[in-house]
Amino acid sequence: MKIPAGTIDLKLFKEKALRWASAFEVFAYLDSNSFTDTYSKFETLIAAGAKHYIRCDAGNAFEQLDDFRKKHSGFVIGFLSYDLKNETEDLASGNPDQLQFPQLYFFVPEHLLLVKGNEVEILSDAAANLFEQIQKQSIAPSPGSPNLAIRPRFNRDEYIATVKTIQQHIIRGDIYETNFCQEFYAGDCLIEPISVFTELNRISPTPFSACFKLGDKYIISASPERYLARRGEQLISQPIKGTAKRSTDKVEDERLKNELKNHPKEQQENVMIVDLVRNDLTRAAKPGTVQVEELFGIYSFEQVHQMISTVTCVKDDALTDVQAIRNTFPMGSMTGAPKVSAMRLMEQYERTKRGVYSGSIGYFGPDGGFDFNVVIRTILYNAANKYLSFQVGSAITHNADPEKEYEECLLKAKAIFEVLTKK
Repeated sequence: MKIPAGTIDLKLFKEKALRWASAFEVFAYLDSNSFTDTYSKFETLIAAGAKHYIRCDAGNAFEQLDDFRKKHSGFVIGFLSYDLKNETEDLASGNPDQLQFPQLYFFVPEHLLLVKGNEVEILSDAAANLFEQIQKQSIAPSPGSPNLAIRPRFNRDEYIATVKTIQQHIIRGDIYETNFCQEFYAGDCLIEPISVFTELNRISPTPFSACFKLGDKYIISASPERYLARRGEQLISQPIKGTAKRSTDKVEDERLKNELKNHPKEQQENVMIVDLVRNDLTRAAKPGTVQVEELFGIYSFEQVHQMISTVTCVKDDALTDVQAIRNTFPMGSMTGAPKVSAMRLMEQYERTKRGVYSGSIGYFGPDGGFDFNVVIRTILYNAANKYLSFQVGSAITHNADPEKEYEECLLKAKAIFEVLTKK
């Protein structure tokens, strides 16, 4: 069933559809917020209810997902935890985990809505009734900010001291770049997840926003980053490294943007990760097809300017889509280089299991394409134990200024702090 967008208030319809979907035990809401690029397939995907699903942890999770995908060739939506690294490499995760998400979850939806261009497409056995249900859905007034007391796992001095210790590893040659992450959290808290997502998406609209419910667990994401997509036979990865604040003054904002574009340290971080992603893609590519389509591109979002590069290749015909993802996972922008050494070290210095954070949310489509984000700028919430968490990371190199890296973490989390703590 297709509904011309001109016959409905599209913004209101999406709000109602989000509320309607949130009543299901499982739902996913993926929103590009009208950011368009060559690789986008739709503006919004809303999937509700699970006809079939797979839920598992590291061991043979990718193999199970591959089998699941072969059985279900239509839309399959889900997420991958960062800790699947323990399956792809000889690694372990021993840090505390208060959230208890599964490491892999994918589902075939009962109902699917796609907003594309000037129409809404509903894929469901009860499409007409479903449309009427959504139209009748009421929008509850926002309860306002939860005004939570957010606590850090590292205080400022501890963070700075840890960065300096990590830099000693760089001086010794153990690694030459890493992504060091820290958690902010609130215990014994109550939030209304859909209202929190709606507000976060309003003040920080990004091209890979997502809201995902799995029973009593919620992912509330304002991610600006694409991990990996497939379009035809092409694989596309768009790592982000390089962040600058925005200014309400247009002249100052342009200065900050140009400063980011030409900053040697930011370029150094970005090119290191581009090299890592190029190397990762060779494990999924036809030989000789990996190339950098764009280096040091500057893209502006509501909260920050970002330096984004685009790396592509032609997928190896011998690999399934899931195998291509497995061979490049986790994404280089959230690990470091050398990749395995950086992940092992961060397990030593970080204080929280990353879990879904720095993993990926996305979908496989019926046309053979797929698209997955990087789970950053994201709130994770376990409603059963009333635990809320968000993590932020920063690239640490030999030349990094620990104090500035701490401030960059706070900048990246600015919108989340605003949504969770404003009165």
